[in-house]
Amino acid sequence: MLFRDRREAGRELAARLRQRQDEGALPDPVVLALPRGGVAVAAEVARALDAPLDVLVVRKVGAPFHEEFGVGAMAGDGVPVFDAESLRRLGLTEDDLAPVVERERTELRRREQLYRRGRPAPDLRNRTVIVVDDGLATGSTARAALRALRAQAPGRLVLAAPVAAPEGAALMRQEADEVVCLHEPAAFMAVGQWYQEFDQLTDDDVLRALGRQEA
Repeated sequence: MLFRDRREAGRELAARLRQRQDEGALPDPVVLALPRGGVAVAAEVARALDAPLDVLVVRKVGAPFHEEFGVGAMAGDGVPVFDAESLRRLGLTEDDLAPVVERERTELRRREQLYRRGRPAPDLRNRTVIVVDDGLATGSTARAALRALRAQAPGRLVLAAPVAAPEGAALMRQEADEVVCLHEPAAFMAVGQWYQEFDQLTDDDVLRALGRQEA
């Protein structure tokens, strides 16, 4: 199993979700992409479901001495969601991470303002909210996203990704009403290994997909 790029993965994922829609499982859907990588996938899903597309900005909270090592994540106005085991192993407390959280919250707000262009966030009450990413590894960012969205009282909360680590998908089934994933390979190292083309997307790529580029 190898996707050519995110657009191909999005079309395949969209076909599975369209089947669920035809079965009546996804009434009144709205698609929320986790930028940046999830936007190209989500655009194909939104098109197939004839659903509005927006973004939910999620930021990883990295360890102070190793920012790439995520110990938590935050989304929207939600409080940070930390991995208790990672904090214990590293000898960290949530208070130790306050400066990191403040910095990431600032970047989260910057991206929200950039991507929304002044538009309000969509009203999700009683709607089917489909959260889309290009892949799911540990699930830390997806967990933060789902918990922030759950607080907005959606009718149904669905997480969808073309590929996921089995452990991550299992954890997300405790958070979402449904997890839709095309492949859960046992030998999962990183999301990028399942794509032939896995370029980093830019803010302009996100705005283009959302149709919000300035002329």
